[in-house]
Amino acid sequence: MIRYSLACKKGHAFESWFQDSAAFEKQAKRGLVSCPQCGSSEVSKAIMAPQVSDSKRRRKAATKAAAETIMADKPADAAPVAIVSPQEQALRTKLKELREHLLKNADHVGTRFPEEARKMHYGEIEHRSIYGEASLEQAKELAEEGIEVHPLPMLPEERN
Repeated sequence: MIRYSLACKKGHAFESWFQDSAAFEKQAKRGLVSCPQCGSSEVSKAIMAPQVSDSKRRRKAATKAAAETIMADKPADAAPVAIVSPQEQALRTKLKELREHLLKNADHVGTRFPEEARKMHYGEIEHRSIYGEASLEQAKELAEEGIEVHPLPMLPEERN
């Protein structure tokens, strides 16, 4: 996985994770990468500062010190919180609708997902919408065979 700093044509900056650089290029070309603030799909990579690795001991010490600083500044019962913009809330609603639609209208094939997807791709059985379980390795193998699969959108509980 790779994390990119991105910017839209209006200059809004944001980050996103991709399987690799080719995945970013493919998704951006298809207009699937969009700015969470304005919705623009005219997105490009922004300049990123490289991460320089140092010794494990120094990294552990820095991580521990940062965690202790954060914990010292907040009450014992504090929890992470965020305010969601109207655009992010709209996106969340769309993802929820997509998930509900898929679960309602697709066949659940469980752990047979990779096998069923291959059969449809190679014309052995009739094409239909399915969902199920596949390991990351199985999903990569399907993608390498040209079989387009996507994870079901997962959202935290509504109360969060």
